[in-house]
Amino acid sequence: MHIEFRHLRTIQAIHEAGGLARAAEQMNITQSALSHQVKGLEDQAGVELFVRRSKPLKLSPAGQRLLKLAQQVLPQVQALQDEFAGLREGSTGRMHIAIECHACFEWLFPVLEHFRRAWPDVDVDIRPGLAFDALPALLREEVDLVVSSDPEELPGVKFVELFDYNPVFVASANHPLAQKTYVEAADFRAETLITYPVERTRLDIFSQLLIPAKVEPAAIRQVELTAVILLLVASNRGVSVLPDWVVREVKYSSDYVTRPLTKDGITRRLYAAVREDDLGKPFMDELLRLAGEEARKLQAQ
Repeated sequence: MHIEFRHLRTIQAIHEAGGLARAAEQMNITQSALSHQVKGLEDQAGVELFVRRSKPLKLSPAGQRLLKLAQQVLPQVQALQDEFAGLREGSTGRMHIAIECHACFEWLFPVLEHFRRAWPDVDVDIRPGLAFDALPALLREEVDLVVSSDPEELPGVKFVELFDYNPVFVASANHPLAQKTYVEAADFRAETLITYPVERTRLDIFSQLLIPAKVEPAAIRQVELTAVILLLVASNRGVSVLPDWVVREVKYSSDYVTRPLTKDGITRRLYAAVREDDLGKPFMDELLRLAGEEARKLQAQ
């Protein structure tokens, strides 16, 4: 027996309308065509699907089984069609994000909260890109956006500029280096450096200052949370280097000082790596716009 979606729709329409004439009118076909369709389906099934002596027209037990199937399948088909329509229109989709910047969680959460409200039908997820190779995952379509400060030349991938930031030295107000107007690589030789638990090459303090200068801190202490890093720094248990927007509140605290790295300071740029095919999707454009707005708010504080 070969059952098509139109057969299921026919059974459901006749059941709901209570007769061939009204069902044909609702389906915008002739009653003769609808009757022929039902006859062909009954011939395939080898049983009657309707009790024709009843008024209104009622389904036979076999017809009831087919109606049950229609009620199960047709809503799923409609939901799939709606989903595909949403994908074409850009109102639904998937936004799985990998973050190569550990401190970016604090910046990204407000962005995603605004995004969730505006695009409730987009599936959002965050994966710490430090735990796996985020950019290869982007190419494999396992994630849809990677937040990174290290752009690469990758086929089919576009690095969209988000904002610039300055990694800054953070120390207790009682620390000897607090007296300096800026710090240099050599200043870290006698210090305990408190960092996030990630590879050195992914930390600005190492990639931009210490590795080029071939300087090794006296000790390194890895801490997961920014708040704990600041707590340890305030207790004079070490020093740290964090993005300027992360330590915006520190500027107004008497417990800490922030200083530029080197006389001229160091500037880094944060990017959103996305597949070129996804650029132009309304929800992708909206996320990038919200990300830029949130960054400007942080830097203005």
